[in-house]
Amino acid sequence: MRSSSCEEVEGDFAALHEVVSRVVGHSYDALTTPERFVLLEKLEHEGRRLVHPRHELVNQIAQQATPEELGGKLSHALADRLHITRAAAARQVAEAADLGPRRAITGEPLEPRLPATAAAQRDGAIGGDHVAVIRQFFEQLPHWVDVETQQCAEQQLAAQSAQFRPDQVRKLADRLTYCLNPDGIFTDTDRARRRGLVLGTQDIDGMSRLTGWLTPEARATLDVVLAKLAAPGMCNADDQIPTVDGAPGEESIQRDSRSASQRNHDGLQAALRATLASGDLGQHNGLPATIIVTTTLDQLESAAGKALTGGGSQIPLSDVIRLAGHAHHYLAIFDESTPIGLYHSERVASPGQRIVLHAKDRGCTAPGCDVPGYLCETTMSTSTPTAAPPTWTTSHLPAARTIGCLNPAAGPPENARTATPSGYHHRIWTSALYAANPGPITSTTGERLLCGEDEDDA
Repeated sequence: MRSSSCEEVEGDFAALHEVVSRVVGHSYDALTTPERFVLLEKLEHEGRRLVHPRHELVNQIAQQATPEELGGKLSHALADRLHITRAAAARQVAEAADLGPRRAITGEPLEPRLPATAAAQRDGAIGGDHVAVIRQFFEQLPHWVDVETQQCAEQQLAAQSAQFRPDQVRKLADRLTYCLNPDGIFTDTDRARRRGLVLGTQDIDGMSRLTGWLTPEARATLDVVLAKLAAPGMCNADDQIPTVDGAPGEESIQRDSRSASQRNHDGLQAALRATLASGDLGQHNGLPATIIVTTTLDQLESAAGKALTGGGSQIPLSDVIRLAGHAHHYLAIFDESTPIGLYHSERVASPGQRIVLHAKDRGCTAPGCDVPGYLCETTMSTSTPTAAPPTWTTSHLPAARTIGCLNPAAGPPENARTATPSGYHHRIWTSALYAANPGPITSTTGERLLCGEDEDDA
C-alpha cells in the first residue's frame, strides 16, 4: 500500500462526505422491492469496507500518541471525541489491534494478527458480527494450539463468514473448537485469560446486572459461601432478625419464600457486608474501606429520593437509613455548595477532608471526567495564593499513576501536574489549554448533573 499525502487524504474524505450527502438526500419511493434489496446490499458492503481505515487510524494513534496528548487512555479519548460509550471505544481499539495494519518496533510494516479476517472485512465480505465470532473463537482457543493450525482455522472461518450469517458461523466455530480440542484440555493460563467479572450500569430501578466467568478456585470458594449464607432461612431480610450465624430455625426455613437466585444474592450481600464490617480490608485512598454516602438534608427529612455513593452509584434513601443503623456518621455542611469549616493540613489530606471531598466533588474534578470518588486521590493545589491555605481537589488515580487536577478556585496554573511513573491520566493544564476550555472544573458524575448547585448537602 503506497503512502498518501495529506492533500490526497483530505480530498478523498471531502469527496466521501459529498457523496454520502447526496445519497442521504435521495428519495427511494420509486424503487421496487428487488431494487431496494440491491441498494441495501451495497450500503452494507461499503459500510463494512469503511471500517478498515478506522482500524489503521486507531492503530497509528495508539502507536504514536503520548498519554499527554490523549489526556488518558486511548479508549477514553475516542469515546469523548466520537461521542460513543467507552465500551464501544474499547472494542474499536481491540478490533483495530487484531485487524488493522501494524508496525514492528524497528518500523517495518506487519500484517494484521488476523489477516484473512481483515482482508475479508476490507473487501466488504464480512461485517462486525462476523468479526466478533472469529475473535471470540480465538479467545476461547487453548494457547497450546500451534500457529499453523490457528492460521488454517482463521482462513476457514473468514471464508465461511463471507457465505453465512454470524449465528451460523458461530455454530461452525463451536464445531471447529471441538475438533481442535476434543478432550476439552485447558490450562491455568487459558482459564486465567477468560476470568473476569463485569458490573453493569444501574437500571432505572437501581438494579445492576453482574456477569462474568469464575475460575475453578473462585467457584469453589463461592460455593462454600453460598452453601452457608444462601441456604433456606439464612440472611432473609423479611425476618425481624435475619439469621447470619449458626443454623436457621425450622420456622424460618418454612417461612422463606425466596427463589434460589434471590437467596444467592442475599447470601453474597451478607458476605460482602461482613467483610466490610470486619475491618480486614484496611484503608483505601486514606480512608477505611467503607461505604460513603452523600445526600441532602431535604431527602433525609422526607426519607425519599436517592443518595450517591463514593463509587458513583445511586442508592434509595430507605437503604441509606437501613445502613445508617450500624454506621459511623459524619456531618458536612454546605452553604450554596461551599464547604464550611474545612480545615487543611500542609501535605496530606486528613480523613475528614477526604470525606468532605466525596460530598463536595462527587468524583474527579478534571473536565469531562466521570471517575467516582472511590477511584480518586486527593491533590493539593500548589498555585493557590500564598496568603491563603492550600486547596484540595479530587483527582483520578489509575493503578500505579499519580495525576494532578486543575483547581478552579486558583485559576489556570502553569504546571498542574505531579510526578508520574507511567504518564498522566489527564492532559497537562496550562494557561493556553485553560483558555480553550474555560468552563467550571467540576465532577461530571450523575449526581452533579441531577442536583442543582444551590442545594444544601449533608
